[in-house]
Amino acid sequence: MVAGIKNVVDWWLLVAILPMLGAGLTIVGLGRQIIWLIVGLIIFFLFAHIDWRFLKTSGLLLFLFVVSLLSLVFLLFLGQIIRGSASWFRFAFFSIEPAEPIKLFLILILAKYFSRRHIEIAHIKHIFISGIYAALPAALVFLQPDFGSAMVFVFIWLGMVMISGISKKHLLLVFLLFCLLFSVSWFLVLKPYQKARVASFLNPLADPQGSGYNALQSMVAIGSGQVWGKGFGYGTQSRLEFLPEYKTDFVFAAFAEEWGFAGVFIIFCCFAILIWRILRNAYFGQTNFERLFGVGLSIFLMTHFCLHAGMNLGLLPITGLSMPFMSYGGSHLITVFAGLGILMGMRKYSRVARQADKTIDMF
Repeated sequence: MVAGIKNVVDWWLLVAILPMLGAGLTIVGLGRQIIWLIVGLIIFFLFAHIDWRFLKTSGLLLFLFVVSLLSLVFLLFLGQIIRGSASWFRFAFFSIEPAEPIKLFLILILAKYFSRRHIEIAHIKHIFISGIYAALPAALVFLQPDFGSAMVFVFIWLGMVMISGISKKHLLLVFLLFCLLFSVSWFLVLKPYQKARVASFLNPLADPQGSGYNALQSMVAIGSGQVWGKGFGYGTQSRLEFLPEYKTDFVFAAFAEEWGFAGVFIIFCCFAILIWRILRNAYFGQTNFERLFGVGLSIFLMTHFCLHAGMNLGLLPITGLSMPFMSYGGSHLITVFAGLGILMGMRKYSRVARQADKTIDMF
């Protein structure tokens, strides 16, 4: 009994999250964000006490996935346009970004799909069938347009395909298809402002007051933080709003300005511990379903973290993705806590938990 309670939550994982949450609050403030944080933690602990093995056999995942896709379709016509993208449903006191929970549904769907076909996984048809699951939401969010979230769907699928046992030759074929699709998209699909973001990434100084403005201000903010930062509340680039969207798209740059390299180093260490704990829990999963889910969740978080930090540092084009646990907003934060809660629920019946229970039964 004691072992069962002890194995409900990975406390190392939770401790690693706290500094990142605190770092985010120093930039975005309390206000409504603290409400989202409380809701997220409630969902985390609630989901941690659910036995998720029923997802392996029930049709609930497919139902939720289809409903979510329909919500993305409605979003194209009814969504509120914020920062040029129709990505939110606006209600009386809050907004919801449907693309966020669909990322979690996609991870669960792919984990279920690959785990049930591990014997025949080398067949090339599974690349295309699983690819359809990712392509549908990716295409719908791309039309909003939300290029960043579309890339997250692609990376989740690509990462899970790579660790599922697919043939390397088939993966090479997929890579060549991606190159072809990108070429076609560049000339026929991407909008002018999206091309401008890529161009400003390659040469921000080409248009410092236009498409390159955000990238330049972000790099200035990070550089001015130096080693120890300017101090809490003294970030001139962010607090004086030279840096646009410093609570969401550029929260990493705003944090680096005030807390410097030392603060950034701590955040990177905490995130590395978080990913380590997720992968460790995945490694001891009862079946491939639990293991694949843990890997998919880590890919989801790493994609958000790396793309957000990369665009703030000027290493990647600006995509507008949230920084896990730090950016303002509830949809992404609650989705992440839900995913971690599901992982904790799977942890209860992992190989380590079962071994611990057997050890206690001996006494």
